[in-house]
Amino acid sequence: MAPTETLLLDQAFERLSAALDRLELAATARLDAEQGLEPLETELAIMRDDRSRLAVELDGALARNASLEHATREISQRVGRAIGSIEAVLGSANGGSGNAEAEGRAT
Repeated sequence: MAPTETLLLDQAFERLSAALDRLELAATARLDAEQGLEPLETELAIMRDDRSRLAVELDGALARNASLEHATREISQRVGRAIGSIEAVLGSANGGSGNAEAEGRAT
């Protein structure tokens, strides 16, 4: 083999070795990046589960709130009717003066 050919061959081996080193570094960086994503993917899955659970809890709370609002309206109406009945009874027992007081409070 001629010295020129040997020099060219050595240069080719050096370029090949450098390319293989760069490939190895790229492969290592890629594996490190993928392994770094695993905890993030796990955390994302946990957050999605939490979001789903919280959505179910919110739906339940909203339904309970609507039920309580309905019950509050019913109770308010009953209390209003009871107050009206009591004022009517007191008014008739006092000879009608209770109605004047009730009318005075209403205005």
